[in-house]
Amino acid sequence: MDLSSLRVCFPVFAATSLLCAQTPHRHDPSHNHEEEVIPLDEVIVSAPLDRPLYQQAQAASIMASQALTLGQEASLGQTLSRVPGVSSSFFGQAASRPVIRGLDGDRIRVLQNGLNTIDASSASPDHGVSFDVSNLKSLEVVRGPATLLYGSNAIGGVVNAIDGRIVDEKLDAGTIRGSLGSRFSSVDQGYASNFMLEGGLGQGLAFHIEGFTRAAEDFRVPGDLRSQAFQANNPLPPGTPEPSKIAQNSYLRAEGLSGGLSYVWDEGFVGFSWTEYHSRYGSPVDPAVFIDMNQTRLDVRGAFYNLLPKIKELSYRFAWSDYEHTEFEDGEDNTVFKNDGYDFRLEAKHEKVAGLEGVIGFQSDRSSFLLAGSEAFMAPSVTQSHSLFIFEELNPIEKLRFQIGGRYDNINVRSVDNPVFGSSVDRSFDNFSGSVGAVFTPDESYAAALTLTYSGRAPTAQELFANGAHAATNTFEVGNAALGIENSIGIDLNVRKRTGWVTGSIGGYYTRYSNFIGLFPTGTFDIPSGFEIFNYQSVDATFVGGELEAQFHLLHPLEGTEADTPRTNLHWEVRADAVRARNANGGGSLPRVPPFHLTNALVFQRGGLTTRLEGIYAAPQARTAANELRTDSYFLVNASINYQFKIARNTCDLFIKGMNLTNAEAREHTSFLKDQLPLPGRGLVVGMKIAF
Repeated sequence: MDLSSLRVCFPVFAATSLLCAQTPHRHDPSHNHEEEVIPLDEVIVSAPLDRPLYQQAQAASIMASQALTLGQEASLGQTLSRVPGVSSSFFGQAASRPVIRGLDGDRIRVLQNGLNTIDASSASPDHGVSFDVSNLKSLEVVRGPATLLYGSNAIGGVVNAIDGRIVDEKLDAGTIRGSLGSRFSSVDQGYASNFMLEGGLGQGLAFHIEGFTRAAEDFRVPGDLRSQAFQANNPLPPGTPEPSKIAQNSYLRAEGLSGGLSYVWDEGFVGFSWTEYHSRYGSPVDPAVFIDMNQTRLDVRGAFYNLLPKIKELSYRFAWSDYEHTEFEDGEDNTVFKNDGYDFRLEAKHEKVAGLEGVIGFQSDRSSFLLAGSEAFMAPSVTQSHSLFIFEELNPIEKLRFQIGGRYDNINVRSVDNPVFGSSVDRSFDNFSGSVGAVFTPDESYAAALTLTYSGRAPTAQELFANGAHAATNTFEVGNAALGIENSIGIDLNVRKRTGWVTGSIGGYYTRYSNFIGLFPTGTFDIPSGFEIFNYQSVDATFVGGELEAQFHLLHPLEGTEADTPRTNLHWEVRADAVRARNANGGGSLPRVPPFHLTNALVFQRGGLTTRLEGIYAAPQARTAANELRTDSYFLVNASINYQFKIARNTCDLFIKGMNLTNAEAREHTSFLKDQLPLPGRGLVVGMKIAF
């Protein structure tokens, strides 16, 4: 059986009906709603061999096409928060990163086209990611360790944002294609508009231009800003009313512009893009603070096909970034964050040799991180790494394939002009990671995947050298220059079904960490700042959990090909995830571990019309860490209607979404601000997108 001829569909949960393994990266003006069953030979880009989702050993999800259009929010974390196993670090509308299986910050690698974002988003929860989701083609989420391909910072998972800023296919001279989008949201009086235009210039040349603008005012909340538990522990002065209804200083302004030029020939391509990104947003934790962010980014990407015997593709990627943001307080610049750096990848994909097909690669990246001002909680630092990796696939029999690989990283972290540890402190780490996976496909409907991983993560400059007040988290952070490598051993099992009355996947995982680096309270306070002192230290930890995403096709079974997909259907979607994360030394829970989530949705499709009614339940989280308050359960009701139609060769989507229709109070346990900032209240989103 040739698996490349099959088609696969898994539900990825956004505000749409059905999302399959991958939407085509090449824009097709004829692509319409009933073609959402995508061929299996469309690949997951984050995979080393560009394998489709169905053939991956590791758990992954893709958000693309209509699902991404309807499901997008102002922040990356909120956009992905409905994917099983993913939560949000919700810090307002602008600064929310994804939390994968209870892990966040530096353990989650956020990428743009496989390269580092080179910003400051992992350093603090109040820092936004330096790109917008408006013009993305897809968002790919790899759940669990992805250190084999993307290095030490991917020990918890990877989010890869795929855009088309560098055209990699031949376009005829005069060919023009693009898209226009716009939306309005009532809960924050917000709007967003975006455009994309690309075309052929002849002689193999192609261009790409895109831009966006986004703005939102302070958003409304269902009731009090502060939770009942927080109010009991932190009473206001007598006669002072509780702040309510409006999340003060939660506004957002952002805009960006990108242009790219490519040259494509029969045996390869090369191109570059230049991007300017700017955002300005308030900090809900302090009404006097706002952040002004700017990034200039250069990307270069190319490939040679069949350049050498047995080498079917030699590809390279390079990104350079000049990032800076300033935190203002009472109108005065208070603290400046700068990150200048690059990321470079070189990969060689070889044909089968002795039954093995795979990729050999090299990666080098550098980050020069500088903090200056009154809240500079660490000295300047430089992090440099060089890596070698290999991934091989063996297909000994038709129904079984093995995926194995390893990676070596040499990482140097240097603190410059450090007043605590000396004028300059260097730490160097040699890091190894490896994985073994197997995918068994007994027939065309089922697949079972098992992965064993060993992963390592070197401590960051912040964990090693921090020594100062961090206002965003109300902590005084103290680093530990003696920290060693954080190691994990894990097992991940998934069972998938792609046809019939029920499709989807179910899986479970167990991960054991040694030297898990955490920020732990000391019970003492820093007098000048008034913040409690937290130390970075190592403990042993265990993470165990599971994820479910299933779709019941109530009117017609899914046959696995787009020709068999009926124009009218009714789907019942169920998705759930749970994780238990414990300090194996002391037995207590780790902080900000997401609770159990369960979502049920009914989706009706008829031609270009899709309607969705959805309920999202989050269980209470009473398994808390020291000095952490429990979080109550919540239940959100959402509904959406999307209508897709054609005007000439143009495809138009009109949609309307009702969010949190019952105006329920909902707090994310994964957020540092969970007791001071609930999720937005009832709101309506209307929008449109035209592809031509």
